[in-house]
Amino acid sequence: MRVRVIATVSVLLLAGCQSDSARARPASDDLGFAIAVGKPANRIVSLNPATTDLIFALGAGRRLVGRTHWDLYPDSARLVPDLGPGLRPNIEAVIGTHPDLVLLYASQDNRAAATALRAAGINTVSLRIDHIADFHRAARLIGRLVGDSARGVMVSDSVKRTLLRVRAATASFETPTVFWHIWDSPLITIGRGSYMNELVEIAGGANIYSDMPGASPTVSIEDVLRRNPDFIIDGPEGARKIDHDPKWSSLGAVKAGRVLVVDTAIVGRPSVRLGEAAVSIANLLHPGAIR
Repeated sequence: MRVRVIATVSVLLLAGCQSDSARARPASDDLGFAIAVGKPANRIVSLNPATTDLIFALGAGRRLVGRTHWDLYPDSARLVPDLGPGLRPNIEAVIGTHPDLVLLYASQDNRAAATALRAAGINTVSLRIDHIADFHRAARLIGRLVGDSARGVMVSDSVKRTLLRVRAATASFETPTVFWHIWDSPLITIGRGSYMNELVEIAGGANIYSDMPGASPTVSIEDVLRRNPDFIIDGPEGARKIDHDPKWSSLGAVKAGRVLVVDTAIVGRPSVRLGEAAVSIANLLHPGAIR
């Protein structure tokens, strides 16, 4: 009996040590680099519009010393120095801001930049924020990096509550089919790999290209006509083109005037406006569903 007890205790101690060891190992970012969480970052370069939105939502906007061309929300972001593109950024320009944290989009195009910045001693975190779950993870992580974990959780939970409210409000409605028009030449839409597909589903719709695993597949207009969606979702400019382009005129949704115009500033990135985006799409598909 004593041998059995000792063996059991030994196993438990070993399991505890392994658990502690696992907790001690640093997490990795989406390029596989270790994430260092130390003292709160005070000079931040964010080269991803989604993380720039998050920095402001976390109350750390004044710590931003660099952004990309496309980081225009909130309005205060326009006051942050523009360092150029988010992919293959100008390393010298980034280092010149003397950041203690750089946030990159985790594309292979950015691997060289991440490597160079880390070699320069700058804490660099690369995140692929393509899905709603990615946003929640980023909100909590960046909250830790700026020294406000509680606010990171609060931002994540606030968005989650809105998304759950929209899903509940649309659950009893019929599910219309949707074609989301992103680009015309070539014709690009959204697939299952995009957060936009998730927004359509939460808002009570069904993306006709959810069977395609990628985020932004190229399709043919003949196939769109064959799949015959109930609605088309588009931005203002794209919607005008569809309404006046003869090649779309035979589609039932166009004939019936069911081309829905979304605010691209709201739906265009998987960040703090995800809840607002879901509300707007739900009210387009099911007028008056969300009050």
